[in-house]
Amino acid sequence: MKNSSPAVRWTVYALVACLFAVACAFLSHWQFSRNAERAADLALIENNYDADPVPFSDLIGVGDGFSPSDEWRPVVITGEYDVEGQLLVRNRPHGGTSAYEVLVPLRMDDGRTVIVDRGWIPPGEEADAPDAVPAAPEGEVTVVARLRPTEPLPASGRGAPPGQLPTLHVPSAAEVAGPGALTDVYALMVSEEPEAAGTPHALENPEEDPGPFLSYAVQWILFAVMGFAFIGYMIRTEIRASREQDDDPDELDETDDAPRRGRRRKRARGERRRDADMEAEDALLDAPQHR
Repeated sequence: MKNSSPAVRWTVYALVACLFAVACAFLSHWQFSRNAERAADLALIENNYDADPVPFSDLIGVGDGFSPSDEWRPVVITGEYDVEGQLLVRNRPHGGTSAYEVLVPLRMDDGRTVIVDRGWIPPGEEADAPDAVPAAPEGEVTVVARLRPTEPLPASGRGAPPGQLPTLHVPSAAEVAGPGALTDVYALMVSEEPEAAGTPHALENPEEDPGPFLSYAVQWILFAVMGFAFIGYMIRTEIRASREQDDDPDELDETDDAPRRGRRRKRARGERRRDADMEAEDALLDAPQHR
């Protein structure tokens, strides 16, 4: 690159800066999108989380699907637990451990079944199962719960032991629950009546932190500006160095190869020696002759 003309180098510099700016713009747009999604999630939580409970059929009638705008809405569900269809969701981050969440199908009076997440329990001494799972109450029960959408299956394809799920994938739980089970929504339990002798730990409230997405988006924009500023600084430095070299005729051309620079140094030293010899001869000629 040193041997190329300044115009070519500066063009390459500008292209590099443009490509870097395009990459920064893409990443900044991605962070802005994530920030907008997070803002929408927080707005949904603020509007729905503390709303008054309504009957489940008021939000999801027979034959109706789950609407994403109803996420976190509290509902009242009446029915009976199907303890035979109980499942555990493994590797859930609760209590500082890889906990389990307890899923139990609740068959409603209209014949439909909704999967109820009753809470979490800590891992047991055995690696693949908890020590004990609190039993759900028998008979008719009234549950207050919040609606949540299904989670996807793991992209890695990892599985789980019998009676467990790798994620809270509602269609997989519905297969165990049998006909009539809803596949696109589950209910996150708040309370149940009558209360069971023992219940799992209640799940934590959703986080309300907006996240770092907006600050990351601004940082990528600043990086793009800094890229152009750095390229401008490099070009300005080259121009200044070129001007200084033009002002100093004794300065050697850095583009010359090493042998040429060596020959120039030898010629310069030879000329200095010849000049010194001539001065010595002149001094001898000008000196007075002593007889």
